[in-house]
Amino acid sequence: MAAFIRVASTSSPTLLASTSSSFSIFTKLRSIPHLGFSFSVNTAATSGNRLLFCSRRGKRMAHTITKATLGLTHPVEIESPKISFAAKDINLMEWKGDILAIGVTEKDMIKDENSKFQNAVLKMLDSQLNGLLSEVSTEEDFTGRAGQSTVLRLSGLGTKRVSLVGLGKGPTGSSTCAYRSLGESVASAAKASQANNVAVALASSEGLTPELKLTTASAIATGALLGTYEDNRFKSESKKLALKSVDFLGLGTGPELEKKLKYTEDICAGVILGKELVNAPPNVLTPEVLANEAKKIASTYSDVFTASILDTEQCKELKMGSYLGVAAASANPPKFIHLCYKPPSGSVKTKLALVGKGLTFDSGGYNIKTGPGCLIELMKFDMGGSAAVLGAAKALGQIKPAGVEVHFIVAACENMISGTGMRPGDILTASNGKTIEVNNTDAEGRLTLADALVYACNQGVDKIVDLATLTGACIVALGPSIAGIFTPSDDLAKEVVAASEVAGEKLWRLPMEESYWESMKSGVADMVNTGGRQGGSITAALFLKQFVDENVQWLHIDMAGPVWNDKKKTATGFAIPTLVEWVVANSS
Repeated sequence: MAAFIRVASTSSPTLLASTSSSFSIFTKLRSIPHLGFSFSVNTAATSGNRLLFCSRRGKRMAHTITKATLGLTHPVEIESPKISFAAKDINLMEWKGDILAIGVTEKDMIKDENSKFQNAVLKMLDSQLNGLLSEVSTEEDFTGRAGQSTVLRLSGLGTKRVSLVGLGKGPTGSSTCAYRSLGESVASAAKASQANNVAVALASSEGLTPELKLTTASAIATGALLGTYEDNRFKSESKKLALKSVDFLGLGTGPELEKKLKYTEDICAGVILGKELVNAPPNVLTPEVLANEAKKIASTYSDVFTASILDTEQCKELKMGSYLGVAAASANPPKFIHLCYKPPSGSVKTKLALVGKGLTFDSGGYNIKTGPGCLIELMKFDMGGSAAVLGAAKALGQIKPAGVEVHFIVAACENMISGTGMRPGDILTASNGKTIEVNNTDAEGRLTLADALVYACNQGVDKIVDLATLTGACIVALGPSIAGIFTPSDDLAKEVVAASEVAGEKLWRLPMEESYWESMKSGVADMVNTGGRQGGSITAALFLKQFVDENVQWLHIDMAGPVWNDKKKTATGFAIPTLVEWVVANSS
């Protein structure tokens, strides 16, 4: 890890994930979804030159054929979680099914001098179980701490099992995370027992307002859906999903709750797509496959989406030298992705852009990632920003917010090594005319984002949020669970942080210290692409700022840490719920 920190503090974090299936390959599963410089060529080219170009074309064609079956790996079709959610206004003991799960706080678990529960719900349940609940909780030292859970196998009652799930001292502030964990625990218990139906209740729900009941049910549903899902597309064997239904007891009923749960399912569908894109290996998820996933979103939701995929020549016409410089070494050509969402009816009051870093694999280039902790084997997730953008697009295609136009932009490519690749010391010219001296080819993400941000500004948007697994320095600063945000706009920072709190995701605003720009100055170009080791995340954000119109509000999210769950060895789908909540908040 030390080696990674040392390298990544001045370069891209190398913690990226690849995307999911190709338009052709991935639609067979469950549908979810070169040169960097312009050269003038003498028209009187010799036959030798023609032979060179033919030869190179032949090599590229041969490589493409090989690439198509590299490792003979094809994802298999997996079952999407299909859980029926319902709200029921019945007594706990009247419910019949496989597991009755109850969320309890430490306060709920307090007992009197006779070792009896003081909480009314637990007291009633324990009485029905002849004191078994209090006995087991004492034996297992179950106190309701966050992360604790216990399951009792029963007979003779309506439910086969009763599960207690700890909520800690009780949700404070935003309760999304605590209740999402409850949903995940329910999913885990259902997997372990192959349960088909589960009911969820809270030991203390009497203090919840109608609005809090909605958000509580939504968070539990999110945890249950995402906790049930397993990405087994690349495994030879996988279990069938058993959980079919979840009932909410004591959390209200009616159309508002049904609407909220449908909204939750839409967001989870986007999160699952994002996870699959990041999890997909780079020999399956190439820039072209990523572009096909975007086209698939536009095709599925054609009433609100249009797609434009730019190839190398079209990007050259737009003078995207910074982006094309990164793409130059790879045999897989770059694809510049632009999805545009427009509401099905009504006028547009706000125009937004979501820009995601889309490195489907990052070798580091000539500054190759080497040594322990460099995480080159995980560089498939360097497209985590683009996965967040496309996952949000899928969710919004289902939600269809009014009054807002959204542009989803990804400069997709690979950062590889070859004789055609950019070298340390090269100077690239971005599409806004600014020149960049490349002093580290492993700080490539910001080079692709530079042209993507210029392109976004040219769409006439009011606000831009970009997302990237940009720097290892941000992981050093904030750890693996918190993303750093950078923006000159206090108002936009408040908007995005508020959205993240609703979504239950963690962001932390870091300073854009202008004095640090001194380390980004070049003697021969407008700037270099990396500064010193110190403040690496800040100088990366200051670099991106050079490519944003001063009249456009802009915020950068460095999600290098939370894009990947190292313990579970899988993608998280991070930022998709936050992006959806932010767009919806900007709608009319």
